[in-house]
Amino acid sequence: MASSAPVNIATLIESRAGLHGGRPCLAGTGMTVHAIARRYLQGQRAEQMAADLPDIPLSHIHAAIAYYLANRERIDGELTGDQAESDRLFAAWQGERRTETSS
Repeated sequence: MASSAPVNIATLIESRAGLHGGRPCLAGTGMTVHAIARRYLQGQRAEQMAADLPDIPLSHIHAAIAYYLANRERIDGELTGDQAESDRLFAAWQGERRTETSS
């Protein structure tokens, strides 16, 4: 039986300045750790995520969850900021839409 070299899990997460503002991503994909963290916080298990995201290896999903848990305070803060910005943009869009329909 052939054995393969162990995988350095640090190679499963990467950050690049030009990709998602430098946020950590699953290596070889555009999927951010933040996207995996959101699913994790909604109660999705890694195996469920892998079934929903067939192009993402389960090992990468586990690495993203581990990365999130190790950096939880920072990532939770960024997720909260993302949600606040999304809410602000949605409210602005609704205001524009109301203005258009009342004209």
